[in-house]
Parts: sequence; structure tokens; C-alpha cells
Amino acid sequence: MSQLFSPLSIKDITFKNRIGVAAMCQYSSVDGLANEWHRVHMGSLAVGGAGLIIAEASGVTPEGRITPGCAGIWNDQQVEALLPITQFIELHGAVPGIQIAHAGRKASAAIPWEGGQHLKNDEGGWDIIGPSAEPFDDDGTRLWKTPIQMSKADIVATQDAFVEAAKRSLAAGYKLLEIHGAHGYLLHSFFSPLVNIRDDEYGGSLENRARMMLETTAKVREVWPENLPLAVRLSATDWDDAGLSVEDNIQMSSWLKDAGVDIVDCSGGGASPVSRSSIGNKTAMQPAIAGEIRKNAGIMSMAVGGITDPKQAEEIIASGQADIALLAREMIRNPNWPLLAAKTLGADTKPVVPAHKAFFVG
Repeated sequence: MSQLFSPLSIKDITFKNRIGVAAMCQYSSVDGLANEWHRVHMGSLAVGGAGLIIAEASGVTPEGRITPGCAGIWNDQQVEALLPITQFIELHGAVPGIQIAHAGRKASAAIPWEGGQHLKNDEGGWDIIGPSAEPFDDDGTRLWKTPIQMSKADIVATQDAFVEAAKRSLAAGYKLLEIHGAHGYLLHSFFSPLVNIRDDEYGGSLENRARMMLETTAKVREVWPENLPLAVRLSATDWDDAGLSVEDNIQMSSWLKDAGVDIVDCSGGGASPVSRSSIGNKTAMQPAIAGEIRKNAGIMSMAVGGITDPKQAEEIIASGQADIALLAREMIRNPNWPLLAAKTLGADTKPVVPAHKAFFVG
């Protein structure tokens, strides 16, 4: 029997299989609102057969977006636009999840296919914040904004924004909530010594650098229903000897478990220009790291990174590296990948896709 196509229950939620769609920025929103693009994009994934679909990183404040085209979850109008999408996802057998985020010093950027550089304030950008007043890069080749070092009042206000975003995510119909603590965005940048050079209780030691992530998570856990899964995405290593190690993230995962987190999503890198998973194809190493964290922190894990082959995904689940295999770009290439995987692994295709789709191609 295929382990990839076995059900998984977390709290009161059951995923029909272990295939998840990772959060993927679409850079197609206006004022953070979902639109026709998102309905078609997420709808195609919903009927494609994945057990979990995580909506893209959604800014907890307007200034928390990576780009002006990024999704948001800071007002009720955004909730109303998302409800038909989550209802459609559930109608076709998948669990709708959302990733709530603050981009920190990587915010105020142009969309990637327009260069991705920081935008000046008079060109659609805005002031950015971070744990320290350190720009993402200073290579002199393009504009890199210097973030404003956050005060304690700024920290509390941002944590409260995560709380309000969690409430709105529930109102929008999401059944799994993921806090974005990876890729050099705000919560990760507090945790990483590559970025955080504070000398107060939010900087210095591992415990102090973890404080922002843990406090934010604890506050979100208070308002997110106990019967629904709570996840955190981590950069499980900074891919830099001066940065976070796997061991640091095992400790963070243990702390997160104590704070009420049910599952960690193990990505990697992004804290600085040289600490990217794409350098040297480090992405392919991430599922094994997810297994280390799962084993040593005693917490469920999601593996992501270069997963394209059904047999590869099956091995990740069967070997105990992860409880859910997350795919991103491969799902853009082929939203019907779960159906392909079921056929490849000899699993019953009927439970994978809706009946009127299975009738013709199942």
C-alpha cells in the first residue's frame, strides 16, 4: 500500500493523502485582494488531488508584503474574497491552509519578473522594518533599503497583527494555519545570527533570538482553535557556518511544540544573499533535514525542496522523513501531479480526484 496515499489526521482535520501544495507567491493581488487569478490557480490545484493546499504568504500588514502584488490578510474585504476559494477547495476534498507572513527587511520589493529590487517610497515602495538596521545586501549594484530597527512597541504591534491575521484566516475558512518563519523574512531574521545583532532580550543568545518567533506563535495559538492544526515554516538551516544550524532548528522545533505547534514545514536558507538553498542545489537536501528534525524534536514535519518524482515522495513518507510531502513548482507545471503519482505508485485513483474527473482520466 502506498504511504503517500494514506490518510493523515492532525487534531480534527484529516488529509486524504500526504501530498501538499506549498505556499507559492503569485504576485497577482491588488491591495492584497484575491481575484480571478487566485480562484483559477487554487481551483486547479483543488481538483488536482492534493490533500493540503496552502495559500501563498499573506501579509499581516500592508508593509508586511514582499511586493505590492502580494496577498494580504489584514482586512475583512480580503476575507470575503478568500471565502469562495476555501469553500471550493473543501468541496473537492482538499484541506485549505494559509501562510501568514511579514517580509521584514525583504519587503517593499518589485515583483520578480520586474527585477525584484527594492522600490523607492515614491515608486510604490514603503519603509521597511527588521530586528536590526542591516540591509539585505549592500553590493552597490542596486537599491537595498536599510530597515528601521524595531522597538519593543513595534514588536508587540507586529505580534498583534499576526494574531488578527489568524482570526481572519479562520473567518476565511482555512483549516490549517502556517506561520512563516523562514526565508529571511521577519521572524526568521530575528532568529538568525546572520541578521539579528540586537543587544536586548530579542538578540544575542539562541533563546533571545528565538523569542520573537515563540512569543508570536504563543499569541497566535491562543486565538487559533485547539482542534485545528498549527504549523510553522522554518529555514531548517541557514546554509552558512555563521548562521542557524540544523541543531538550532531542532531546538526551535522543540520549543514550538511546547508552544502548541503541531507540525513544522522544513525549508531552508534565505537570510542573506549567499545563504540560498538554490546555491549548489542544497534544496534537494531539505527532506533529509526534515527527517532529522522530526526524529529529534518529536514533532510532525512537512518536507519541501526539489520533490518532483512520485517514488521520491513515497520514499520521503515511507522512510519517516516527513508526514507530508510538499510540492510547489512541480504543481504549477502539472496541477494533476497527485493523479500521476497515484497511477505511478499503483494506488487507487478514485479517492484522489473528483468523481467527474476520475471517470474520464482516473
